[in-house]
Amino acid sequence: MTGAVEVFVAFLRLGLTSFGGPIAHLGYFRDDLVARRRWLDDREYADLVALCQFLPGPASSQVGFAIGLRRAGPVGALAAFLAFTLPSAVLLVAFAGGAVALGGPLGQGLVDGLKIVAVAIVAHAVWGLARTLTPDPARAGIAVVAAAVALLAPSAVGQIAAIVLGVAGGLVLSREAVPVDAPPRTGFGVPRGVGIGCLALLAAGLVALPVLAAVTGSGALTLADAFFRSGALVFGGGHVVLPLLQAEVVQTGWVSPEAFLVGYGAAQAVPGPLFTFAAYLGAVSGVGPGGMLGAAVALAAVFLPGFLVLVGVLPFWDALRTRPRVRAAMRGANAAVVGILGAALYTPVFTTAVTGPGPFVLALLGFVLLTAFRAPAWAVVLVGAAGGVVLTLV
Repeated sequence: MTGAVEVFVAFLRLGLTSFGGPIAHLGYFRDDLVARRRWLDDREYADLVALCQFLPGPASSQVGFAIGLRRAGPVGALAAFLAFTLPSAVLLVAFAGGAVALGGPLGQGLVDGLKIVAVAIVAHAVWGLARTLTPDPARAGIAVVAAAVALLAPSAVGQIAAIVLGVAGGLVLSREAVPVDAPPRTGFGVPRGVGIGCLALLAAGLVALPVLAAVTGSGALTLADAFFRSGALVFGGGHVVLPLLQAEVVQTGWVSPEAFLVGYGAAQAVPGPLFTFAAYLGAVSGVGPGGMLGAAVALAAVFLPGFLVLVGVLPFWDALRTRPRVRAAMRGANAAVVGILGAALYTPVFTTAVTGPGPFVLALLGFVLLTAFRAPAWAVVLVGAAGGVVLTLV
């Protein structure tokens, strides 16, 4: 248990201080867990990061989960997840309760400012992802097609179709061989039987949860099904969960567009993984138990698929990553992610938040702060919230 306690303490510190999104989180992990604590070396860490970027799910949380697994077994993996996730989840659930009490010009201005911040944050994410994931005409074209599909079919089905088309496009248009010179290091001692069991559990959840929710009429199971499906389809990191969750909770009427964007803006101001936005949505959702119990259901459901697929693939990754067709398919899927996020930037983010010249200028200011001045996201959130109040008062 000493190892698990050590893991919990290390990741609690990271969960309280890791601002800036998944790429920044990976930098914090390397500084603390590789350079300072020497829990693994740079080559092993790079291999693990590559694996988690390849898989659906929250990449930084998957890296943390795997490091906890390596350090202290399954209990260490759970300790890493809880310690890194709970600080931001608790803050967002508290915000969900306090946001209801906001009123008057000050409260309305704060809400408007957080919605405008979401425009800058998502635009910055699209910009960064596009530079990395669509560096050539073929993948840029895949992104455009995916955006069109996501806009023409604004639902979870549209998101899935866009990713499937991206995989197909990657297989056809992006088939160059990828040299592999890394030795096999990513097994982490997970037996193949355990890996297969986790993948089977993931498939069972995707099939059984919607059936059980329909048969029982349980709001909690309906909520779990929506967030489990969203967590299973996220390629490309935390920001990409935005359109998937929007399709599940806003278009179904469970959460209003305004409450969705306010919560997304608040999620930028807290440390830790962006997936904890699910805790806020579970707390305010009109379906399910709501409050702290709804937050717990949504949080567990959105993270679980990423961890199941990670443990499921760990025993097989070293063989899979050398196959050019697998890498080509993932390059196409990642390009589709850029298009899906670009569609989400247009609606609901931009169309809901930017209602005139003032909000547009404030959103533009936030984008420039993020890109040109490299301001941290939490600082941009503060600027946007203050700007929203000013716009409301004047």
